[in-house]
Amino acid sequence: MDYSEVIKKAASCIGPYCRACAVCNGKACKNTIPGPGAKGSGDVAVRNFESWQDIRINMDTVCGQKSVDTSFSLFGRRFAYPFFAGPVGAVKLHYGDKHTDQEYNEILIEGCAKNQIAAFTGDGTDREVMKEATKAVSKFNGLGIPTVKPWDMGTIREKIELAKKSGAFAVAMDIDAAGLPFLQNLTPPAGSKSVEELREIVKMAEVPFILKGIMTPKGALKAVEAGVSGIVVSNHGGRVLDQCPATAEVLESIVDAVGGKIKILVDGGIRTGTDVFKALAMGADGALIARPFVTAVYGGGVKGVSAYVQKLGAELKDTMAMCGAFNLGEIQNDMVWK
Repeated sequence: MDYSEVIKKAASCIGPYCRACAVCNGKACKNTIPGPGAKGSGDVAVRNFESWQDIRINMDTVCGQKSVDTSFSLFGRRFAYPFFAGPVGAVKLHYGDKHTDQEYNEILIEGCAKNQIAAFTGDGTDREVMKEATKAVSKFNGLGIPTVKPWDMGTIREKIELAKKSGAFAVAMDIDAAGLPFLQNLTPPAGSKSVEELREIVKMAEVPFILKGIMTPKGALKAVEAGVSGIVVSNHGGRVLDQCPATAEVLESIVDAVGGKIKILVDGGIRTGTDVFKALAMGADGALIARPFVTAVYGGGVKGVSAYVQKLGAELKDTMAMCGAFNLGEIQNDMVWK
């Protein structure tokens, strides 16, 4: 199945808000929420995308020919590529009635597993979402990363227990979701977490814990202090705070602060294998991509996910070869122009 075919099919069933654009750049949906758009002016989703496009590749083909190895290790697991599918929740609200969250997560995990990458799964106010997501992770031998919202500590404990029972090789929290309306004014309270609270959550997890939603060196250092194994440089796709910088604009300062101490992933506007290459050249260990995977699921199910992963992988391999990098360790900062 070709990815262009996936896009066409998705446009007919993805609901009233997403346009299933050939290039998911945040412009058509802008500030449309519900839907895939960003908060307020919608500027941040657009800025995320455009900031990666402003970074250029320094081509260098004065090198010997070799085969390109894109394989990537994370927490003892080996993957075909250094990118994962990001977590998406409330798909019926944002993308129409074709899939429930449970169906979406199962299709996504299966498609990713068949292509030797992993999927982060979403969370929601309906407790069945995490139950079904962790069932899907278990079905595919723990090849998934359940992502818990920053609920109250009791709810977090319940959901992390589900993640542990699934055999997931890691668990995550999208702490930037503290800005989502449905997390605010709850009883007991949900939202941002202190270093001490995060330290307790890390202990609960008993597997590598990834904190998603880091946008400053200071925040990254606090994550290290809390004992996390990895972070995701992320502004939640611009959905929680208007006028944030793009993730590409803050990535290198965060790498300078904590690089080598923990794994650093990045998301936000990454759409191609070439974008993934740029992120790695700037110091990230890997990348997450979310919205285009939604289009892939709606446009082709497991085959749609496969088509998108294969497209990304081919683009990454081609970019590496044209820069003289034949494995991920050979990707260097001077291979991009900023």
